[in-house]
Amino acid sequence: MRKKIKIGVPRAFLYYRYYVFWKNFFEMLGCQIVLSPETNQEIIQNGKNLSIDESCLPAKIYLGHINYLREKCDYILVPRICNYGKEKRVCMKFMGTIDVVSNLFSDIEILDYNVDYLKGDYEFFSLFKVAFKLNKNIFRIIWSYYRSRKKEKRYNQSLINRQVNILKSTRTKILIVSHPYIIYDAYLGGNIINYLKKMNIEILYSDRMERSEAICYAKDFSKTLYWLYSKESIGSAVYYKDAVDGIIFVSSFPCGPDSLVNELAFRKFKNIPIINIIVDESTALAGLETRLESFIDMIEARKDNG
Repeated sequence: MRKKIKIGVPRAFLYYRYYVFWKNFFEMLGCQIVLSPETNQEIIQNGKNLSIDESCLPAKIYLGHINYLREKCDYILVPRICNYGKEKRVCMKFMGTIDVVSNLFSDIEILDYNVDYLKGDYEFFSLFKVAFKLNKNIFRIIWSYYRSRKKEKRYNQSLINRQVNILKSTRTKILIVSHPYIIYDAYLGGNIINYLKKMNIEILYSDRMERSEAICYAKDFSKTLYWLYSKESIGSAVYYKDAVDGIIFVSSFPCGPDSLVNELAFRKFKNIPIINIIVDESTALAGLETRLESFIDMIEARKDNG
């Protein structure tokens, strides 16, 4: 039996957005996915040792996951995502990650694809080139791509539907506005999620909304928002703000785009409790729980007073 090609996927950054697609796509091509574990203290420390001090925490964590996957797979998937069009640019860190990884890890084989619609680098054709290295069957590649996209769409729709059902609940509802690679990361966002669940709070997430619809709502919020992922997050907040009892903004230190967008939201959103939580590698659980407890008490008191 032919040995399967092992492709390492770091459990960080765009993993939380594209993993369902990546997993199905590469497995349909006959490859095996090797996934790094949930973020832990060792991964963070390794990432910090490999990073410059000014780098944002998720970027440090990403390098820690890359370091974990060394010698465990044939390739490590490191995409370069620049933009999906003129008004759909992503943060600079997603453009430069591959350059950082290439310079730091000379001993690994990188599987990369480039997405830059403004320069004619479309996702399908970039992925096709990558896939052709792994499987020479052109029809298999095309079938795998569209089949995986269909599975991804079905999965995302299930999350959206689940969130719509939560809105019907009579329990206290809180919207978390955050990038998926922060709030779904076990180390960065796990304590927040676990505490809210312990307090019997219904949790809604800003990324669980139709993305194109969220971008439309973001235009009502501000005509000058620049980054695509910021537009999606803030558009979701605009849509849900009248249907929830409070909003928690969660960002990492020192994220520039979030610091600007969150401050703007604090000034524009009226008549709803809002809290901004900035996490870093030294965020203490006790202090975090105290802030969340006070926030929930304020929401409950507001509800009791009508």
